[in-house]
Amino acid sequence: MSTTELAWFKSSYSGSSGDDCVEVAVTERTIHVRDSKDLSRAPFAVGLDGWLRFVAFAAEA
Repeated sequence: MSTTELAWFKSSYSGSSGDDCVEVAVTERTIHVRDSKDLSRAPFAVGLDGWLRFVAFAAEA
């Protein structure tokens, strides 16, 4: 599947005035992350285990 075919979601903390920064797309095994302000840059992918560790770390901050 191409990253253009993914269903992208923005953070609930992103503003409603077009200043979104981070979007994610979830597949069965991978979380894709992109900067919505610079779509010329390719998104990167993180495995599910790595994503869960990142979210747990961010929740502690």
